Amino acid sequence: MLRLTKKISLSLLVMGVSWFGVTVGQSITREVINVTAMAMASSGSGAAAAPANSQQDRYENLELFQKVLHFVEANYVDPVNNKELVYGAIKGMLETLDPHSNFLPPDVFKDMKIDTTGKFGGLGIEIGMKDSILTVIAPIEDTPAWKSGLKPNDRVVKIDNESTKGMTLVEAVSKMRGKSGTKVTLSVYRDGWDKIRDVPIVRDVIKIQSVKSEQLEPEYGYVRLTSFNESAASDVKKAVDALQKKTKLKGLVFDLRNNPGGLLDQAVDVSSLFVDNGVVVSTIGRNHDQKEVKYARKGMAYKEFPVAILVNSSTASAAEIVSGALQDHHRAIIMGQPTFGKGSVQTVIELGPDLGLKLTIARYYTPSGRSIQDKGVQPDVLLDEYDPKLLAEAKRKGEVFRERDLKGHMMNPDGEESAEESSAKDSKNKATEYKKEELDSLTKTGKAKNGKKDKNAPSTADDDDMSPIKMNPKEDYQVHEALNYLKSFDVFKKISSGESAESVAHGTDR
Repeated sequence: MLRLTKKISLSLLVMGVSWFGVTVGQSITREVINVTAMAMASSGSGAAAAPANSQQDRYENLELFQKVLHFVEANYVDPVNNKELVYGAIKGMLETLDPHSNFLPPDVFKDMKIDTTGKFGGLGIEIGMKDSILTVIAPIEDTPAWKSGLKPNDRVVKIDNESTKGMTLVEAVSKMRGKSGTKVTLSVYRDGWDKIRDVPIVRDVIKIQSVKSEQLEPEYGYVRLTSFNESAASDVKKAVDALQKKTKLKGLVFDLRNNPGGLLDQAVDVSSLFVDNGVVVSTIGRNHDQKEVKYARKGMAYKEFPVAILVNSSTASAAEIVSGALQDHHRAIIMGQPTFGKGSVQTVIELGPDLGLKLTIARYYTPSGRSIQDKGVQPDVLLDEYDPKLLAEAKRKGEVFRERDLKGHMMNPDGEESAEESSAKDSKNKATEYKKEELDSLTKTGKAKNGKKDKNAPSTADDDDMSPIKMNPKEDYQVHEALNYLKSFDVFKKISSGESAESVAHGTDR
């Protein structure tokens, strides 16, 4: 019988804390060991016998395979290795299924069995197959891949000068892994480039700070989760608690963009921080009667503030489960772009001491029964993504004229300055000194009179396109929009409740 281990992984990262590499396609993976015969599933043990005509077709097809194998061995122009032919045939057979089912030859399977203790080096990158080309889904922040400037949708055409054409996902990941401190060179093509570029990356034992947080404004917080590692839920909780200590939150921006996923139990625990009960995710295989359901853990949830979750096309796996769960439970507004759309479950089967098979065995569903396979989680509010540097250059603030600009204007009787008024005062103090320079900056094109680029001009995304994308939430357009939605939530809540001016003035409830 097959033995299933209890540990379930939603994404295997190319780094020192996982099995063999970042592939969104390696979601919800169950490890299975000790398969003593490939025909077990059809030989008895509770499985229904195949129809006679199906068995006959199988015998005829196996006979055809044997004929071709014998003919190639006997007549091919050069001597061939029987094992290599069989391995190649199995590899080709699995390629007719889905991109996440793979044959694991000895060199790859050995990597699969390495304990997740950080003993090997990696890049910190999530890859997948797009249009049959090895493609970067997301570099993990602060890892070698991120520092090298790799970005989503970069196409990896060679690994150490070996073409990736025809290479499986697990083979590519295996070649990217290696001893910490060693170098691997990825040949990369990006839309808009005129040629392929070699990107050398030094492998490292990846230690990810998976949670980053800060206060956006008083009473509004920001938490970013970059991967679902073993401490994801506890780290998110610590971050929220720290924000709550500063001031009671009225809203939280939860950033899951470029999050490749991770452990299923962490997806459940993170969901439980915002949903107190009910289904988080369910998985269903070929036999629809065998349904496995994961429920939120009671007693963990923050219920007192609304949540806005940011997602994009590189939000995958466990991150999609959390987004879908909170969306179905009406606990969060989902904003950004449709997610990656990986909604299947894989199991790893040991075919012998040094061979394995990774096979898709089920699909997973959100609490409402939606499959996100191929479609992804659809945001409630679609938001475009903008390069923060280009967006900053595009912003233009015109001169405004208001009551407070009139000489001798009356002060507000409450005696309090708004944040806008205070900011305006600071600006006015500097306005006379810097107005000329500000006007100059509005018309600066970045070109000198001779037509050459001014070295002092602000850089653009094309100038330094191999620099890491540095995340500053306070300058991020999508974070800013999410914050606006959260702030409007409190306004509309008051409108819908019909709260009177008198009750507001006296602090009473209606």
